[in-house]
Amino acid sequence: MASSQARARTRRFDSPEQEAFLNLWRTYDRLRAMEDNLFAGFDLTPQQYNVLRLLKAEHPEPVATLTLAERLVSRAPGITRMLDKLEQRSLISRTRSANDRRTVHVGIAIAGLALLDRIAGPLRECHARQLGHLKPGELKTLTALLKVARAPHEPSDSQWK
Repeated sequence: MASSQARARTRRFDSPEQEAFLNLWRTYDRLRAMEDNLFAGFDLTPQQYNVLRLLKAEHPEPVATLTLAERLVSRAPGITRMLDKLEQRSLISRTRSANDRRTVHVGIAIAGLALLDRIAGPLRECHARQLGHLKPGELKTLTALLKVARAPHEPSDSQWK
């Protein structure tokens, strides 16, 4: 019986790499659903939250739009549209560079800082529900393995290396 279960398991995947990737994808899906639900309560997407988080880290200095796009956790081809929505809610402000009118700088507004303060506690609770069952050493190992897995695919200047 055990051997038929083992055979069924190995047939589910074409390779160990596929098994690892699909497990990573499934894990992302399960954890992301929890975060999506949290951010929806604040009328934000995870990407919008990430923009606000990055801007807060640089506050009070504004950040060039292209620099901001490079620092996002995941690619955002519609960054202008995303910034439009945040600006409509008065969570950010944008200004054109005096030196180069093509460059737009983005800063977090007081309302954006206040929103991040309101999100902080519920987000810590969400992260605890997502991964709090892991021991500190397991979290450290998981983080290290994820860095190793993506290292060859990160740009050389990535802050995620």
